[in-house]
Amino acid sequence: MGGRTEWSALTTLDMSADHNPDVVHDLDVLPYPFDDNQFDEIHAYDVLEHQGKQGDWRFFFDQWSEIWRILRPGGYFCGICPKAMSPWAWGDPGHTRIISKECITYLSQDEYRKQVGVSPMTDYRPWYKADLRAMAMDDHTLEHTWQFVLQAHK
Repeated sequence: MGGRTEWSALTTLDMSADHNPDVVHDLDVLPYPFDDNQFDEIHAYDVLEHQGKQGDWRFFFDQWSEIWRILRPGGYFCGICPKAMSPWAWGDPGHTRIISKECITYLSQDEYRKQVGVSPMTDYRPWYKADLRAMAMDDHTLEHTWQFVLQAHK
């Protein structure tokens, strides 16, 4: 098979220096210690459910705006989160919120234009200016988690 077999220009982040990351930072603390448009891709596997609190819409949009800020135009965010109905969603004492497929709808400016006034979608555009569009979502392959890819539109 062709393609790369290892990462290039990888920057790792963790809140604990014990894991020897390139950057030690708590993702609950905004802004993130990166430049605007710094990354082509950001990967967060079983991470997002550990930040913020369920129902804290301000942090939700602030965090996604920060992710959008550090992605280059056309950059990708790849994530994996527990499914809402998985026993692991709230069984892990470190999980503080669920990121569902429905939550992703609120990250796309196109979705606001299509749905506000037509569906029950709340209009958060006065607070959320970023634009992350779902490129792929899969909740059928894995039993307890779902995976998604978003693209930054700037």
